[in-house]
Amino acid sequence: MPHFVMDCSETVFESHNEDFIIEQVHLAANSTGLFNENDIKVRLNPFQKYSVGNKREDFIHIFVYIMQGRTTEQKAKISHTVVTKLAALFPDIPNIAVNINDFEKATYCSRAML
Repeated sequence: MPHFVMDCSETVFESHNEDFIIEQVHLAANSTGLFNENDIKVRLNPFQKYSVGNKREDFIHIFVYIMQGRTTEQKAKISHTVVTKLAALFPDIPNIAVNINDFEKATYCSRAML
């Protein structure tokens, strides 16, 4: 935890390779100071087929999953930091967004908890 899952048009890899993008998202997440660096997980899901506003326009959307308990301001900091980093890396991609989802402590379980 946390998980940063990036959905994107596969053409984003024409600008930067996958490893570099993963590293940059990881660095942005870590720069917020809200997570243990070793706990940050980043994954990419490139899409060949997609529609954005009923047209084929490049996009990046990161879904962030974190344990509940962070403030609205902290969540906004995560979103703003990651979008700022991605906008700098991909100035020609018009659709870049992040949203934050909370894991509920009471129902979360991982193998490490067994």
